[in-house]
Amino acid sequence: MKLFAKISTPLAQILTLFLLLTSLSTPAATSDDWLPFSPPPDDFSPSPIDLRSLNEKFAGEHGRVTAKEAHFVFSDNNGPVRFWAVNGPPGNITDPAELRKVARLLAKRGVNLVRIHGAVFSSDGEADPKKVQHIIDIVEAMKQEGIYSHASIYFPLWFQPKSSLSWLPGYDGQKYPFAALMFNEKFQRKYKSWWEALLLSPGSHSGRKLIDEPALMSVEMQNEDSFFFWTFSEQNIPDDQLRILENQFALWLEKKYGSLASAFSKWNAPQLKRDAPGEHRIAFRPLWNIANERTTRDQDTAEFLLNTQAGFYSATVAFLRSLGFKGLVCASNWATASPEVLGPLEKWSYTTADFIDRHGYFACFHKGDSSEWSLRDGHVYANRSALRFDNIEPGEPRLFVHPAMDLHYDHKPSMISETTWTRPNRFRSEAPLYFAAYGALQDSDAIVHFALDGVDWKVKPNFWMQPWTLMSPAMMGQFPAAALIYRQGLVDRGDLVASVSLNRHDLLSLKGTPLPQDAAFDELRLRDVPEGADFKPGQRLDPLLHYVGRTEVLFTDSPSAVNLKVPAGAIDHTAKTITSTHHQLHLDYEHGVLTINAPKAQGASGNLKSLGSISLADLSLQSNLELGHFVLVSLDDRPIHSSARMLLQVMSEEQNSGWQTEPTSDGKLRILSLGRDPWQIKSLNGSLRLLRPDADRIKVTALDPNGTALADLSSAGEIKLRPDTIYYLLQLKE
Repeated sequence: MKLFAKISTPLAQILTLFLLLTSLSTPAATSDDWLPFSPPPDDFSPSPIDLRSLNEKFAGEHGRVTAKEAHFVFSDNNGPVRFWAVNGPPGNITDPAELRKVARLLAKRGVNLVRIHGAVFSSDGEADPKKVQHIIDIVEAMKQEGIYSHASIYFPLWFQPKSSLSWLPGYDGQKYPFAALMFNEKFQRKYKSWWEALLLSPGSHSGRKLIDEPALMSVEMQNEDSFFFWTFSEQNIPDDQLRILENQFALWLEKKYGSLASAFSKWNAPQLKRDAPGEHRIAFRPLWNIANERTTRDQDTAEFLLNTQAGFYSATVAFLRSLGFKGLVCASNWATASPEVLGPLEKWSYTTADFIDRHGYFACFHKGDSSEWSLRDGHVYANRSALRFDNIEPGEPRLFVHPAMDLHYDHKPSMISETTWTRPNRFRSEAPLYFAAYGALQDSDAIVHFALDGVDWKVKPNFWMQPWTLMSPAMMGQFPAAALIYRQGLVDRGDLVASVSLNRHDLLSLKGTPLPQDAAFDELRLRDVPEGADFKPGQRLDPLLHYVGRTEVLFTDSPSAVNLKVPAGAIDHTAKTITSTHHQLHLDYEHGVLTINAPKAQGASGNLKSLGSISLADLSLQSNLELGHFVLVSLDDRPIHSSARMLLQVMSEEQNSGWQTEPTSDGKLRILSLGRDPWQIKSLNGSLRLLRPDADRIKVTALDPNGTALADLSSAGEIKLRPDTIYYLLQLKE
């Protein structure tokens, strides 16, 4: 989760009002290449893009969602379910009737889960009844549209403990309590009171408690914190708190070695500045040293931290069960200081819970004041395509890492609870189809897009803008077909191409993993790929195998091993292509084009102009767009060659009206003007031919952005795309 700014000064409020009035009174200028995208309010009349029927009549209709054999399933019928989800709704929508409208909009666009991400406590750390009630209201509103909820209530960046807190001494109202929750028992007791308030308080409208509500599918214990991330350091943890953990480490060492003297003798290394054996305190070496030098002391330190972190997670699961919570629980979702060495320890600690969560953003180069959470005039950035594996730094070798690269750990379901292509980046329109296609291939269980910051199609003009908005044509505008592909499995899951067994003792010896989830490898480092099934510490499997099929990691007491089943030619580094095991996905990362060629979903995404005419099993298409996304999906669960009802969805790229940039001396771009409402999309062009004998009998209807019929076109023998139309209904004439 990123930090949002709050404009509170009178001057800022005046400036905001001036800019808003200016944007409302000045018509949006458009060029021949860009067209305004400003849909009217949706009245939810019947529409081909309305996917409400994919959801249950109400969340919980088929029982609770449970975890079984690496999947989410309904408890009443064991039916599997995938979640196409969003973070939201925004906190400023509090009225239950308005929340119900949000739920209806999300259900229409294919969403069946929301991650409710916000604190339930005050600045003093006490449970806040109003915040609790707001979450209950969201769960109840979403439930009525068949949408489940996942609750995230604690993030260290939401809390700056004051010096007056007796249960968390050492803070001064300025620092965040990184790591403290996992070892401070007094803090843990306060934390438990937050869960009690949320789960045991009756809703003010229904009187129902969330502890009894199947629509609350799951909860997460903490957001983005870990002993194995850079925030675990002497600089971030006050002395009073660090002494508690150092004492716990000393007690652990005494139990393992019999005495601290024996531990130091085993380590055969000089003491650290904070070591205080006489006070029963032993200090921690920096994470960089632990991951890179891997001394005996480092190995003991990693084992202690893992035991403490996993112990907290295990105890919290037991506490939630003692309250009577029958839903699913996950631990955290954070990265580590070393994906290769510390990453598997992090994931190992998560296996104490029901499923494995993670976060990952596809970000571009972006620098400037407060660029970590905002876009502002003067910021410098560079565009970046995932379909080409562009490096963050323009001109550098391709970088092979992406949040869509998924792994299943210990046969548990996998969720990515925060992800998106961040702005400013012209290539963010790649995201929905990319996540849908590769999420389906890898059999991912939940993809949670960040973040729903409103329900209007607004750029939200200000002197800054946030980089994650979902209510945009490139993102929410492409949800219908993407949600269908992912949720209904219109792209089949791939074969298992890599099974990695990691010996627990080896992990504690800091030998690492050959398949690190978040590690970035450029083209030169791909030479480290081992040829056979055996591997040595430091070697890496080709990360591109995630684009071929499924992968898994198992934690075991047996010897570490790798079982690879990557079909010959699936990854061609010379041609720069990757083909899935079932041949339904083909990525040409030289040109930056993904083709989807499945029985019920076909299309192409990326630089369509570079390939000219593209022929697939049941259709051909062509376009001069350097960035375009065309996909045809079946709406009646029949293959495209015989389907009587299909949705054609097309998109180019988006920008704000009035968006202005200039090139910099190093090939990047500087923002001159953030622009204003409305959104714009680059004018669409091209054509599509349906390659079936009855194509002339298939009626084509252009739809508006809400899915309402606009005009009947020629038959599917050749569909010439309209410059401003993103949806078309194809229906066989009777």
